Amino acid sequence: MFGIQFRQKMQIVALFLDLEKFMLPCFSKKAFGIDCPGCGVQRSLALLFQGDFIAAFKMYPAIYSLLFLFGFLILNFFYSIKYANIIINLSVFISIFLILINYILKFI
Repeated sequence: MFGIQFRQKMQIVALFLDLEKFMLPCFSKKAFGIDCPGCGVQRSLALLFQGDFIAAFKMYPAIYSLLFLFGFLILNFFYSIKYANIIINLSVFISIFLILINYILKFI
């Protein structure tokens, strides 16, 4: 019984390590041939699951600010945090700034 559970867990781990099979194509890249501001998020998340944190940042620099933002929003949903609005606004600003800078640098 232990072997079956372990095998199932390893299959789930293997699925997370091979996420590229399940990635969605970018519609704007397919339709217009131009990257969108979100291009790279899926691959960056796959790199995070693989434990390659530096490559994930290089792929999509806003990944950590977005993860912080979504994590904080979930935490704020369950617990009342004193300065939540300021933290959320600052996180959104930083995330948008990083996304736009990354998007502009793709074309340079």
